[in-house]
Amino acid sequence: MPRYVDGFVLPIPKKHAERYRRIARRAGRIWREHGALQYVECIGDDVKPGKRTSFPQSVKLRPGEVPWFSWIVYESRKHRDAVNARVMADPRIQKMGPDAMPFDAKRMIYGGFEVRVDL
Repeated sequence: MPRYVDGFVLPIPKKHAERYRRIARRAGRIWREHGALQYVECIGDDVKPGKRTSFPQSVKLRPGEVPWFSWIVYESRKHRDAVNARVMADPRIQKMGPDAMPFDAKRMIYGGFEVRVDL
């Protein structure tokens, strides 16, 4: 059973959604090659602003942007750390540096999560 997940919410400009999807497909293949069990990228479809908090509010979504919710699954945190070290050393990822990303990475939220329920 998978035990660890990295989760992300990104503010992607709608005009760059297809460009980001292509980048994500390349990145996903690299993560999988280095051992990630699953790599998923989802574009927001029904994500309304909330009264106190929401996906749009979490990344300070601006007009013309859409939130993407993404996750990568690993066997454990130790496995995640090893996979991510290999990914970050991969020259293909280094070529996709932060300047190549079509979104404001300062507004991205992310974190690592230990799986507690998996039905």
